[in-house]
Amino acid sequence: MSGAVDLSALKQPAAAAADVPGDHAVTETNFEDRVLRRSTQVPVVVALYSQRSPGSIELVKLLEQLVTRSGGDWDLATVEAEANMRIAQAFGVQGIPTVVAVAAGQPLADFTGNQPEEQVTQWLAAVVDAVRGKLPGVGEGEAAEPEVPEDPRFVAAEEALERGEFDAAIAVYQDILAAEPNNAEAKAALRQVQFLSRVQDLDPAALAKADADPADLDAAIAAADLEMFNQQPEAAFDRLIAQVKRTAGDDRTRVRTHLLELFELFDPAEPLVVASRRKLAAALY
Repeated sequence: MSGAVDLSALKQPAAAAADVPGDHAVTETNFEDRVLRRSTQVPVVVALYSQRSPGSIELVKLLEQLVTRSGGDWDLATVEAEANMRIAQAFGVQGIPTVVAVAAGQPLADFTGNQPEEQVTQWLAAVVDAVRGKLPGVGEGEAAEPEVPEDPRFVAAEEALERGEFDAAIAVYQDILAAEPNNAEAKAALRQVQFLSRVQDLDPAALAKADADPADLDAAIAAADLEMFNQQPEAAFDRLIAQVKRTAGDDRTRVRTHLLELFELFDPAEPLVVASRRKLAAALY
């Protein structure tokens, strides 16, 4: 409904307007303040009803109950349509009841006719979600779930890493996997720590050595690890894929296995990993 209705004419109140009782009652006289201005802070749900329509009055009562439980994320304006025809005409009301959500002075969403409480509640939630972060009076949503206490085993492993005790951290993760073979977090952490442990002893000159002698498989594997450690995964992958192309037998198996281990340091859906797996397949076949 956004943009389909012009409410600007209602900024000038009518000369005569009928008052409607109720805390949320709005007339042409106070529409600008209670709806247009208020909607710059939170969405205002305008409920147009008729005293001659018991069903519409029931819907208004439901909305009055719901707004008290809203936490202030939206406000309610109840409008007796027959007494405030300019408001009804501005919204293009075709039936009673009509409910319109107004945000930042513009209609955002609407529905016509009585609805079950569950559907009304869902509609209101969708309205609030649509403006969350856009209107200053709308809260940040439900409170975050309580944090789950950290697993002391993982804490112990992380503390060992901080001390540079890679073997101790590896042992902790291996113990976790012995008890929980499918613990994905422990599997991923173990791969990372084993890699970090391995690169600690690498000679930085391995890069130059590998570039100088492409046939040196040991140097190529060490160089790939150094490139990975230096945040150059694409270079590491390409180096080992080149070795797959030029080797055979046990050497090819060795370099392929090492490359797959490096792939496992990443999310399988990582685009670079996906592309490199395709290059590996092409190199093998």
